[in-house]
Amino acid sequence: MNAVSKQMLTTNTELRDLHGQIVDVPQNLRAKATEILASLESLKKVMVAFSGGIDSTLVTYLAKLALNENAIAVTADSPSLPQSELQETKTLAAQMGIRHLIIRTEELSDPNYVSNPSNRCYFCKKELGEKLTRLAESMGGYVLLDGTNAEDLKGHRPGAAALSERGILRPLAEAGMSKDEVRELSRYLGLPNFDKPSMPCLSSRVQYGEIITPERLRRIERAEDLIRSMIAVKELRVRDHGNLARIEVGKDERELLFNKELLDRIANSLRQLGFTYVTLDILGYRSGSMNDFAKAKDP
Repeated sequence: MNAVSKQMLTTNTELRDLHGQIVDVPQNLRAKATEILASLESLKKVMVAFSGGIDSTLVTYLAKLALNENAIAVTADSPSLPQSELQETKTLAAQMGIRHLIIRTEELSDPNYVSNPSNRCYFCKKELGEKLTRLAESMGGYVLLDGTNAEDLKGHRPGAAALSERGILRPLAEAGMSKDEVRELSRYLGLPNFDKPSMPCLSSRVQYGEIITPERLRRIERAEDLIRSMIAVKELRVRDHGNLARIEVGKDERELLFNKELLDRIANSLRQLGFTYVTLDILGYRSGSMNDFAKAKDP
């Protein structure tokens, strides 16, 4: 546990000072956090879709703060979730002291999802929303929440529409909290993953139109694990274009790969996984780069 995470969950009294007594928190963040806490308290009991990303971690933390034992975190385990991410949700939930449930989702049983259209995320979140709704109802009518922030409602977000159809609430978005504000508030609260990069599911690495299979997802996960074992990079995606692997790292991290021996090791390792060609994207990591391909195909 790092120095930041040791600051988490000191005492309940100190945590409840967030309602207006933490001097160091800027007024705008304190106001939004207070608004969210009041909203959560009014819901009586909540169930948070907890992916382990910073957005859902903040919602989970605030839900625990507002409702204590009447807050539950739920993580969906599926072939599209890296096992390291699943383990991190367990660690974070234990640090926050919140009850944590893990459910299995079966999006790979849906041919609409497996065919990998540009709105693939809709079918994934549809499956998740259905599973969460059944669980919440079976446990006595918990109100469902997710970690959508205000910026997530912009751009190509088919998954957000699927969750809206299930009436899942978005405390961060409703309070107008941006991604930067989420990170800043999380830092003040001592959440250990406040600076964690976004980590969408493994299917987001597969070129639209290429069939998604468990084997393909495991290959992507293995490829990223291998690269991380060779070099410490914060941002990393191995994009699967069939027989070609396109590696993206953070724009400020590209120079870390400018080493012939390292590039040879990476290429050989990924070719052993079944990729015929291995490339480094010279533009570096950018969120949603697979959408560039979809746009290029549009008339």
